[in-house]
Amino acid sequence: MIMKKIWLTFVLMLSLTVITQAQDYETAIGLRGGLYNGVTAKHFLTTKSAVEGIALTRWQGFSVTGLYELHKYTAFDVDRLNWYYGAGAHLGIWDGTYVSWLGTAGYQMVIGIDAILGIEYNLEEIPINISLDWKPAFNLIGYSGPNLDGAAFSIRYTL
Repeated sequence: MIMKKIWLTFVLMLSLTVITQAQDYETAIGLRGGLYNGVTAKHFLTTKSAVEGIALTRWQGFSVTGLYELHKYTAFDVDRLNWYYGAGAHLGIWDGTYVSWLGTAGYQMVIGIDAILGIEYNLEEIPINISLDWKPAFNLIGYSGPNLDGAAFSIRYTL
């Protein structure tokens, strides 16, 4: 199972690298760590808006999230430090055996909506972007209910 996750992460990052080389916009690809760990890729559509894809693992399962984000506000009057917010959706599957509050063993699929609120800093000297965000989610299909523990730290290489 671990090798499948590593292989899937590698294929995802390689695919995103190929896609970003064919496009003309700013892109960053990296790792996301928190209670949910995985990979993240952000593509700027304009100077103020971006799309972000996140692939995460938790509870012996996997989820994919797509977000549309607005990057409008400089934080604390610090150059390259910005607030952002947005919304999107997720699709996931996890093993209910590892989710005590679910009460059902076996794999469960969920589909839901997400929000994100974060702050990020783009280093000037090296092509690195770091961010801290909170990504609450609400499942609509499968286990229906909120997931409010989606805070994470991300570090990305900018292309």
